[in-house]
Amino acid sequence: MSPRRNRPRSGGHPPAGSPGDEGGDDGRPGLRYGLERTEDWRGEEWVVRMVGGAAGKRYRCPGCDQEIPSGVPHVVAWARDGQVDDRRHWHKSCWNARDRRSARLQRSRNAPRH
Repeated sequence: MSPRRNRPRSGGHPPAGSPGDEGGDDGRPGLRYGLERTEDWRGEEWVVRMVGGAAGKRYRCPGCDQEIPSGVPHVVAWARDGQVDDRRHWHKSCWNARDRRSARLQRSRNAPRH
């Protein structure tokens, strides 16, 4: 018995969610690296861009206060009226759950509360 093929043999469409994906069946465009879209959040218009993580830098996600290692795809978001320094790097899941999360930071028992 030969091993199973994971790739289409000829002329198949790219799988959903791949960088060449133009969107799903619901008519919305897919999330593609480097392309910007706008979203409304807290009464402001935000620019959201999916990045592939090729910058080689580490970032701190404001949603979970955890580090985003270099090379990990994530979301960069900033207010449309904001400055370049206002850009924030989020885990994709944290950006999607930003309304369900509170600003609770986990501290050790002896950490100062200021």
